[in-house]
Amino acid sequence: MMPPADHGATAGGPELDDLVAIALRGGARILSHGVPRGGEVKADGSPVTAADRICQASILSDLAAIAHGLPVVAEEEMSGAAPVGPAPAPDCILVDPLDGTREFLAGDPDYTVNVAVVRGGWPVAGVVYAPALAMLWAAHAERGAVKMEIGNDGAILRRVSVRSRLRPERPVALASRSHLCAETAAWLHRENCGEVRYRGSSLKICLVAEGAADLYPRLGQTRQWDTAAADAVLRAAGGAVLTLDGVPLAYGAASPRPDFVNPPFVAYGDPAAAGR
Repeated sequence: MMPPADHGATAGGPELDDLVAIALRGGARILSHGVPRGGEVKADGSPVTAADRICQASILSDLAAIAHGLPVVAEEEMSGAAPVGPAPAPDCILVDPLDGTREFLAGDPDYTVNVAVVRGGWPVAGVVYAPALAMLWAAHAERGAVKMEIGNDGAILRRVSVRSRLRPERPVALASRSHLCAETAAWLHRENCGEVRYRGSSLKICLVAEGAADLYPRLGQTRQWDTAAADAVLRAAGGAVLTLDGVPLAYGAASPRPDFVNPPFVAYGDPAAAGR
């Protein structure tokens, strides 16, 4: 099962340029929040900070004017707002306002703002912004993926592709710095990787998309808003995020899980490497 090749990325929904602007504004809110001063623990045991909520409020406010009826599924609950997180639908917008909260709390720059458009169960447009690194990745299913390096003199834009690193003999792997489980560690050992680098957040999938690494396994739990935007970037760059059965990760109503939980997956620069 593969995403349809002729699916319009944002037909009837927000334009990619709008998503970029929304992510940049949300990231600016995180940066203006300053040094984190601790957070709360949610019911699932994960941390949340005021910066998560401030960024999400900014993104939801911006999306309200341009979502064109698409349901918005966002990670953090907003007190006093309309319910966030409808039942899975085939078309929706997925938002993670601050992926990598543990890194953020530790003062590490590996955290990201993520906004993705899902059509027919596939992430067809996405933006991943790393505010502390001044880097942004954006993708459109029909126009490819780009990376923006944001400096004082403006932004440097370049196209992103993994094709220069297809099928290396000893792959370079990325692994989660904060969420490495025993199953993922065992998978990395079996794959005989040449090197394993540890990073945080959805940044890892974007690094695979730009060819800085070859694969990223995640056998521990994630949710759809954690991966959708970066998945859109990797797909548009020529890679794939596949389940352990070799099936592309599905979203919304196309997912076998009704609670937005992803199955274990591996992000590959070269999808053919999944069968080696």
